[in-house]
Amino acid sequence: GMTGTITSDTARLPVMLTQLRLPTVARLWPTISETADREGWPAARTLAALLEHEIAERAQRRIARHLLEARLPPGKTLDAFDFDAVPMISKAQVMALVAGDSWLEKGDNLLVFGPPGGGKSHLAAAIGLGLIENGWRVLFARTTDLVQRLQVARRELALEAAIAKLDKHLRKMPKVLAPGEVTTLRKRLDALASAPVPIPKGPMPKGGRVPRGKMR
Repeated sequence: GMTGTITSDTARLPVMLTQLRLPTVARLWPTISETADREGWPAARTLAALLEHEIAERAQRRIARHLLEARLPPGKTLDAFDFDAVPMISKAQVMALVAGDSWLEKGDNLLVFGPPGGGKSHLAAAIGLGLIENGWRVLFARTTDLVQRLQVARRELALEAAIAKLDKHLRKMPKVLAPGEVTTLRKRLDALASAPVPIPKGPMPKGGRVPRGKMR
């Protein structure tokens, strides 16, 4: 009868919710449905409550995932930035940048100048953190580190793979580069990949391979 139908639905729900990839609803529906039955909620309110929790936790998981891939230095937040020490920086302008404003949509560049120790990296990382919290994807990379990684990859005959990995990461980022900038970037990467690579003496590095055209 009715009890059998309810039991059957209760057993099917976890499977269906897993197929729909709704883990938060799957976890909370018993508690929320019990509250809904006790307080006489209409079906729409019950469904809305479940989906609100799912959306909120999905956003939290997305932020956590994007923070991990962004590689931001720890502790560099806007709350920890001393705006009084650099009065030439407008806090209101920085907050507008963090909100996304229109500069990301237009693909504008943000350049920060100043002497060493002035907080440039802190500010850039803090803006990146704020952008992630507002739904954007960010990658924090010092130019020197990026160049060093490519130089090591080139020395170990793994430059092509390193550039492919970088290109794959860039493709995941928001399309905020102007078409001309994308073309220029890819030309530079292609030029770096096709540059002559000297064959090092000694044993072949682990996982390395001789570039095409260098076989003897």
